[in-house]
Amino acid sequence: MTPPTPIKPAQFTLTTGPVNCYPEVLSALGRPVLYDYDPVFQEFYEKLSLKLQRIMGAPQVPVILQGEPVLGLEAVAASLVGPQDHVLNLVSGVYGAAYGFWLSPHAATMTELRVEYDRVITPDLLREALAAHPEATIVAMCHHDTPSGTINPLAELAAVVQAHGALFLVDSVSAYGGVGVDLEGIDVLVTGPNKCLGCPPALSILAISARAWDHMKANPRAPRGSILSVLDWEDAWKAGQPFPFTPSVAELNGLDAALDRYMAEGPEAVWARHAQTAAAMRAGVQAMGLRLWAAEEAFASPTATAIRLPEGVDETALRSAMQNDFGVVISSGRAETFNRLVRVGHMGPTAYPMYAVIALTALHGALSRLTDLPLSLGAAIEAAMAAQ
Repeated sequence: MTPPTPIKPAQFTLTTGPVNCYPEVLSALGRPVLYDYDPVFQEFYEKLSLKLQRIMGAPQVPVILQGEPVLGLEAVAASLVGPQDHVLNLVSGVYGAAYGFWLSPHAATMTELRVEYDRVITPDLLREALAAHPEATIVAMCHHDTPSGTINPLAELAAVVQAHGALFLVDSVSAYGGVGVDLEGIDVLVTGPNKCLGCPPALSILAISARAWDHMKANPRAPRGSILSVLDWEDAWKAGQPFPFTPSVAELNGLDAALDRYMAEGPEAVWARHAQTAAAMRAGVQAMGLRLWAAEEAFASPTATAIRLPEGVDETALRSAMQNDFGVVISSGRAETFNRLVRVGHMGPTAYPMYAVIALTALHGALSRLTDLPLSLGAAIEAAMAAQ
């Protein structure tokens, strides 16, 4: 029996997450792992929490949960949503739809506002949905739905929710740090450092408004003494307060370095290079002769590019050729978008325009092995370079 051909390790991981870590983060992960009751560590944790508050512009000290952001998303669903709540879930992609499975069991009712997965939620659509459901007490949304590479207009939607008086719960896991996020009108923002901030997947970050804290405390079903409890961590940032359970010390060291790096480069500069990388990728894709997944380029995210698969091209075969022949790993679609698109991430250390050139080169080379389409690599590279 012929053994299977081994998969070659990637030279460039250009996925939508996990992403590689910044060198400063990798170095910080090697710091000594301190005892969580060591006063030195507790002082460090307090300073880290306050640093995070300053950088995020949060009115309250953010909560750091000790697990990758899926923990944060599920914990917030269980802690914020109670039996008196009517949830409106905004669905513009696979992950937005999936969040409904965690929200629905805790709510009195849950309704959805859906658009096609190559489009975004608009303020007018949201106003119409809230007019049809005036009872809505919580609106939930995935900011950047990575299986589609589309990004919703967060600030505009926040203003609509704020005018309605509902709480606004936002999943910004794959956008925060790569785009500017103003917390005005957002009651709970869930993110993590494992995408645009260039850390390993190990922590959740929750920016919570005073109103949302009050809502959780009034929720009779909000978990306590549980990995899903947000309330248990409310005062854990204060030196001398006990932790609900052992914090992820090494990853907190990494987060500290990531925040320092983010501020040293400057948030606006970080956002700009994410946007420049995505612009280069989109220009190259279209010049090559391929189509973006997003129905309009304005819907496309600065932190990932989704590319429609040409007819007859299998995504697994395409990604395998990119990895084995060119050393480049990218992401597939998910659920409804699986085998309809592939995705290139522009997050953290890979948010530099030259990585778009690498991705375009590998994409063209792999497609040339799988199809006879007249695709132009030269046009793609020229367009990508011109878009920077």
